[in-house]
Amino acid sequence: MPDADPRLDAGRWAAASFRLRGAPSSDPPPRSRGSFWRRLGGCCGCCGCCRRGKEDWDPPPGEVPGRRPPQALKPGLLVPRGLVVGSRADRIAHHTAEFCSPQLVVRRGQPFHLRVLLPRPFDPEDDSLCVELLLGPTPQVAKGTHVLIPLGETSATGWTAEEAGEEAEGEEASGSPALRLRLSAPADAPIGRYRLSVKTRTGAGEFGAPFDDRNDVIVLFNPWCEEDGVYMEQTNDLNEYVLNETGRIFYGTEEQIAERSWNYGQFDAGVLDACLAILDRRRMPHSARGDPVMVTRVVSAMVNSLDDNGVLVGNWTGDYTQGTNPSAWAGSVDILRSYHRGGAPVRYGQCWVFAGVVTTVLRCLGVPTRTVTNYNSAHDTDVSLTTDIYFDENMKPLERLNTDSVWNFHVWNDCWMRRPDLPAGYDGWQVVDATPQETSSGLFCCGPCSVTAVKNGEVFLKYDTAFVFAEVNSDKVYWQRKGNGAFAIVHVEEGAIGRRISTVGPQSAARIDITHLYKHPEGSEAERRAVSTATSHGSRPRSGAAPSRGEVRLSLSSGPAVAGAELELKVTAHNAAPQPRTVRVRLSVCALRYTGVAAPPFRHEQHRRVVAPGGEEQLCVAVPFSEYSPHVGSQDALRLTAAAAVEETGEVVAKELRVRLAAPDLSMTLLGPPVVGQEVSVQVLFRNPLPQKLTGAELRMEGAGLSCPASISVGTVAPEQTLRLRQPVVPLRAGRRRLVAAMESAQLGPVHGELQFDAVPGPDGDSVEGSAATNGNTRRRRRGGGGRRRGGRAGGSTGG
Repeated sequence: MPDADPRLDAGRWAAASFRLRGAPSSDPPPRSRGSFWRRLGGCCGCCGCCRRGKEDWDPPPGEVPGRRPPQALKPGLLVPRGLVVGSRADRIAHHTAEFCSPQLVVRRGQPFHLRVLLPRPFDPEDDSLCVELLLGPTPQVAKGTHVLIPLGETSATGWTAEEAGEEAEGEEASGSPALRLRLSAPADAPIGRYRLSVKTRTGAGEFGAPFDDRNDVIVLFNPWCEEDGVYMEQTNDLNEYVLNETGRIFYGTEEQIAERSWNYGQFDAGVLDACLAILDRRRMPHSARGDPVMVTRVVSAMVNSLDDNGVLVGNWTGDYTQGTNPSAWAGSVDILRSYHRGGAPVRYGQCWVFAGVVTTVLRCLGVPTRTVTNYNSAHDTDVSLTTDIYFDENMKPLERLNTDSVWNFHVWNDCWMRRPDLPAGYDGWQVVDATPQETSSGLFCCGPCSVTAVKNGEVFLKYDTAFVFAEVNSDKVYWQRKGNGAFAIVHVEEGAIGRRISTVGPQSAARIDITHLYKHPEGSEAERRAVSTATSHGSRPRSGAAPSRGEVRLSLSSGPAVAGAELELKVTAHNAAPQPRTVRVRLSVCALRYTGVAAPPFRHEQHRRVVAPGGEEQLCVAVPFSEYSPHVGSQDALRLTAAAAVEETGEVVAKELRVRLAAPDLSMTLLGPPVVGQEVSVQVLFRNPLPQKLTGAELRMEGAGLSCPASISVGTVAPEQTLRLRQPVVPLRAGRRRLVAAMESAQLGPVHGELQFDAVPGPDGDSVEGSAATNGNTRRRRRGGGGRRRGGRAGGSTGG
């Protein structure tokens, strides 16, 4: 294995064990009758013929594992005629039947079958057999990547091989004698692609069958196995977080939650190969790949392109001319295939794209994973564990000092696993974030971080708990510059960060709120204790907020927020004091990138109002489309900021409102019966809501078990006109199919749509991707018309 990368030392993989897992005890195993004679000079006790013992199956000196020299065939050798690896029943039992892979895909900790085709029946009295598996380019017995399993015994790393009896009656009578074996990988075995072969031994000598790529076995994590570190108990959870190929990702703002469908496609052709190649590109030691903690950490680093030329290039500039607008992606499959095929990072991604790809990769590898959205997500740049906002003497924001940002939303992943590297009590959901925001141990990665540790403010636990805590539960601290140039805290919002944390539940595609998993109820004693614990470990411990009378408060709201229409914003000042209060209010409106980066305000207003005791005063701000449209781009929102000072008391309050401009969805209709292997048309309808034309519009489509045009150039859509497209789709697998579409343009935010339908088997059966035959080696087939077409022009029209 190449060791040029200094980060691959033991310290880099601190949680990985390089010891032989499940190593046998020092007591010798029970020996079969006659084993003494076989050891005594390697000779048989009855006839004196030389033969090596069962226990010694190591390669001869000088032989490289997996590179067997040509062997001379001599009488008496037991030369296998072939291997039949796995069966359809194995794939179903291992929940891997949907994988489009010519090799057998199994999960560790669970048995699968191997049939060894022989020229004569196997005689256990005179014949010996050993199954050999190799993982990685330089397999080593000491690291568990060169596995030797004598029949009926357990390997040093916990693999087992035992005779399973014949699969069906009459096999030997038909002239095809075979030895049927039951193999099982230990529940902590490294995942990956294992090369598989067998060795046989008779009185005439030993024969090693050559390795054949068709006999490879791909071993994955097994969340159905109680001994596996990713074990998940509930069937509904497994169906959603491991097996579901389509999901929904939430975005927008806290007040206006939007959702989009995403094609994970973890079982589609080429995806599994791409996911395994990601670990290879990172040069992760194969012996460390049995630890889900380390595997997920590597995936979080490799899904972004920084450091290691990973999968996706992040781009938040608004200029996507050298790649694909992040809003245009409809799923992970095209991204992963492009990366695996070309070897270069794919352009471009933003947080929901990174998270969607991570979900695909980890579900593919067998780690239960879900996509999570956090609203009002803080980005703490100075490890203070607070979100700091600075104003001048007149409460005008000082943007040059406001390096901390609050994202309208941020998307990451939750992964389910045990944490043996942490104290007890931190198993379960772990945060993994591939969006490159800050470095962790010198790399742009984040996690896995225990959600329980985040909830309790235990930011000293690995990995990156302090950063995640600040995203969901930091206080928003307002600082004002005084006359002497010093800054003082004038206001603290304790519940502004980490709102309505959302994901998809196991029972349906509906949004569920999981904020309670990440934080205690706002303002509760437990929540304040967690904040205190966290900030005591920050770079700038805070003793508390500035005194505040709390007599005046602000509330902000908006009317319907629809792209192309006028937006009405409202600011209300409430006075809880028994005396009138004079309030000076400064308002500003600006475009806000979803990452919290604000454009210069395009509207400023100042007002002075007297608020009666126990009363309220309302200010209305109308923003027409013609005023905000030059400033708002894809994924942008509008931000209303209100800062008020009370003349009588000097009290300062501040509040902000983020408003997302909603766009209509794509409408999709199937124009015929969906039959596997046969083309059917899908009609796509979209009405431009803007009083201006859309330019550079592009539509992308994806669907698990579907073949469809990946990218369609739409061009220009006239103002307030309806776009009609008709595109071909070929179902590749029977059952429930979901076609996901996304369209983007220079003038309008993301537009999405989803079409669900049930594909029925065609003349070639229920899959033209190719279903696993009983030997597990049948290659996938494709029919004409099922290939992907890229960059075509849309077939359709624009009408009124």
